Amino acid sequence: MTEDSMVTIEVDGQELKAKAGAMLIDVADEAGIDIPRFCYHNKLSVSANCRMCLIEVEKVPKPIPACATSVMDGMKVYTKSPMALAAQKGTMEFLLINHPLDCPVCDQGGECELQDVSLAYGSDVTRFVEKKRIVPKKYIGPLVETNFTRCIHCTRCVRFSAEIAGIREMGATGRGEYMKIGTYVERTIDSELSGNMIDICPVGSLTSKPFRYQGRAWELTQSDSVAPHDAVGSNIHIHVRDNRVMRVHPRANEAVNECWISDRDRFSYEGLYSEDRLTTPMVKDNGQWTETDWDTALQRVATGLKDAGTDIGALLSPNSTVEELYLAQKLVRSLGSDNIDFRLRQSDFRGGEPTLPWLGMAIDEVEAVDAALIIGANPRKDQPILGHRLRKAVLNGATINYLNPLRYDLNYRANQLLSAPANMVDDLAAIAKAAGASVVAGEVKPEHEAIAEQLKQAESAVVMLGNLAASHPDYTTLCATASELAKASGAKIAFVGEAANSTGARMVGAMPASGLNAQSMLAEPCKAYLLMNLEPDLDLWNPAQAQSAFDQAGFVVAITAYRSAALETAADVLLPMAGFAETSGTYVNGAGIWQSFSGAVTPMGEARPAWKILRVMGNLLDAEGFEQVSSQEVLEEAKAGAEGKQLDNSVTASPSQARMLSGSGLMRIGDVPIYATDAMVRRAPALQKTNDAITAAVRINPTEAAKAGLDDGDKADVIQDGNRVTLPVEIDPGVADGSVRVCAALAGSETLGGQFGEVTLEKA
Repeated sequence: MTEDSMVTIEVDGQELKAKAGAMLIDVADEAGIDIPRFCYHNKLSVSANCRMCLIEVEKVPKPIPACATSVMDGMKVYTKSPMALAAQKGTMEFLLINHPLDCPVCDQGGECELQDVSLAYGSDVTRFVEKKRIVPKKYIGPLVETNFTRCIHCTRCVRFSAEIAGIREMGATGRGEYMKIGTYVERTIDSELSGNMIDICPVGSLTSKPFRYQGRAWELTQSDSVAPHDAVGSNIHIHVRDNRVMRVHPRANEAVNECWISDRDRFSYEGLYSEDRLTTPMVKDNGQWTETDWDTALQRVATGLKDAGTDIGALLSPNSTVEELYLAQKLVRSLGSDNIDFRLRQSDFRGGEPTLPWLGMAIDEVEAVDAALIIGANPRKDQPILGHRLRKAVLNGATINYLNPLRYDLNYRANQLLSAPANMVDDLAAIAKAAGASVVAGEVKPEHEAIAEQLKQAESAVVMLGNLAASHPDYTTLCATASELAKASGAKIAFVGEAANSTGARMVGAMPASGLNAQSMLAEPCKAYLLMNLEPDLDLWNPAQAQSAFDQAGFVVAITAYRSAALETAADVLLPMAGFAETSGTYVNGAGIWQSFSGAVTPMGEARPAWKILRVMGNLLDAEGFEQVSSQEVLEEAKAGAEGKQLDNSVTASPSQARMLSGSGLMRIGDVPIYATDAMVRRAPALQKTNDAITAAVRINPTEAAKAGLDDGDKADVIQDGNRVTLPVEIDPGVADGSVRVCAALAGSETLGGQFGEVTLEKA
């Protein structure tokens, strides 16, 4: 910043240097000078409608709002002068005229901005004797509780929904004291970021519905942690009372999540206290499950793994911590097996994909791109904070293009090229050819040329592959073609990991060097399996194949936080592991940032942190190097093993390799919905009541539905790989021709085959 761009002002006698054009309230905040406010928020536009920040400026005849006043050289400001205090106290009196005196029953009590400011600027006596207004409550969804009688019309929620969430879900009607905040024609709030309204509301008008009447702010203890669901690794605060997680709030980190978190990160903690939490070790004898002690269960595990020799397969959830993944792979390798993998939703392992893929840039750099092509992904739902960054890029003038088999409901302007799963490689190759890449491609259409030109003309462009691309049977071909496109257009290539620790799992070696990958382990059943932090019917690419493999295995042990019918069918021993907030650990986010956290509560029942379970298993199996006494020791060892490894998006696969997905039949698209991504989310009651918590169905466009003789509301039999399920039919124009959307990870579709594959529909 040059000297010419700085001005000198004086605030309450204190000389300050400030950037020319900066708002006075921001300059005061940086200097630690308190100016009261309600409507102002540094991430939202300035509305200046609460008038609480009125201050006196020399030579200005009346008080003016600090939030809407730009600094000028030589300006003299008084925040505590008689004029300023009179204006602030007068504003406070007006705000309290209609505000109910219900602090004792208000969930905001103890952390309420109105309480704090009224203590300093309010009066202990009111001059208002008329009847206060009352505004009826409104239902706006299962996550946010309303009490609009408390509303002071700051409009933070209105501006948040329009400017941050990107959906104008909240608005104001009426004028003066008759003004009301609400949704359009009694609709619910459906944004994946809606819970942030709770944080920015300065009063008790919008509060957390799951936390309602559960505790007071002063009763809670706070722990810092990291969200466990996606590759962003949002920073969070966990609030605890009586050894129970009561709520989750965002922890500001401008480089990662700013001051926002997704609803999935905020409300998934409810799943910790599901009725099917596993709290005691269990063993299966003659098909019957019984509870047992740790010694008996672990001896059973040691015997089962020893009997299998080296024919052991380890399937590990990418939502596990670095410490858990590191010890799991170390344990299996100590037994002579290299069959280890975390890529549970990938089917294409032909090789040539990046060995250490990552986002290719810092998370906050995403909002600075000028053009992007997003392949097989829906960041708005898959990684909501990343989707927010992309939206900011669009608002800054970026051009975003999508190549997907589904047309998504986006909250920003973007071009969506709809392509059937079998045609995605062809469309991507056409774009690459239009950009000048040496690839074999069919017809290059104007839409392909337009995308290529936008990438080439942009100063900062990115080609990004996401969750659905990683599940595609031609993933390596997509990677290779995307890499050629990036080289030809001068764009970066980015890989967005599916889970919280997809990057960390690679860093610590939780994948085979020469052994079987996740798909091969199930296609060629092992004698024994170690399953960690997963549900076999909902977390694997082909659940039907997985169940068959586990049935053929001689022994299966599952380290899990939950019981489920599928786990009880597959496993011989269930070991209860600590869940989110119950263990310390580390995640490596998609940008390569290592983020460690401590446990906030002790594990339920007899559950133990998974790294401790694995350490004891190592000791019982006489493996070397399992003497760690803390997760920090495990982390240091894991980091030492990862030293020298560099994140690298280099692709060695050929774009011209044979296609795995072909055929003229109807092709299944098995994407994973936002609230079905992992076991804890699937058990969070509030999230499962939202409109995004869809159920299993046959979603098909009108053209394909007519060919199959199906109408909206019908029942249809879906047949895949000899497996049959009956599901309701929903007509969805956003599904590509030649395709049918049957989501994975949902009850009702878990007995089908792979996430992509040919299916047959029959009217039930």
